[in-house]
Amino acid sequence: MSLRPAVHLAIPVDDLDGARQFYGGVLGLREGRSTSHWVDWDLHGHQLVTHAAPDRSAVVGSSMVDGHAVPVSHYGLLLSTEEFHTLADRLRAAGTAFVIEPYRRFPGKPAEQWTMFLHDPAGNALEFKAFRDESKIFTR
Repeated sequence: MSLRPAVHLAIPVDDLDGARQFYGGVLGLREGRSTSHWVDWDLHGHQLVTHAAPDRSAVVGSSMVDGHAVPVSHYGLLLSTEEFHTLADRLRAAGTAFVIEPYRRFPGKPAEQWTMFLHDPAGNALEFKAFRDESKIFTR
C-alpha cells in the first residue's frame, strides 16, 4: 500500500476543549485519536495535532502582502473556490473574528486567489485560500 503525500502539523494550544470546539465544531474537522494532552484532526486528509501547552509563549510578527499585515507564522489549506466560500460563510455564522476578512487578492494576475486569515482559540494563525487557477499556485 502506498500513501499519497500528506502533511503532518503539530501546533500548541492552551485549551483542548476550546480546540475541540473550534477545530471540530467551527471548522468541522473530524477528530481522530486523542489523549488527555493531544488531539488528532483530519485536515482534508492531512494530520493536524493540537498539543496542550498551557504555558506557551507565541512569537508575533507580520509581513505586508497586498496591503495587509499577514501573520508570519501561520498554516492553512488550499481549497476550491466553492469550499473557500462555504468555509467563509461557516466562519461568519460562528462569529469568527478575522485577522484579514475573506477577499480576492491579486485580481487579474496569475496568482489571483481568495484568501482569509483568522486565529484559533489558542492564537495560532490560519490561512485558507483558493486560487482562480490551481495550476498557477507556484507561478512567478
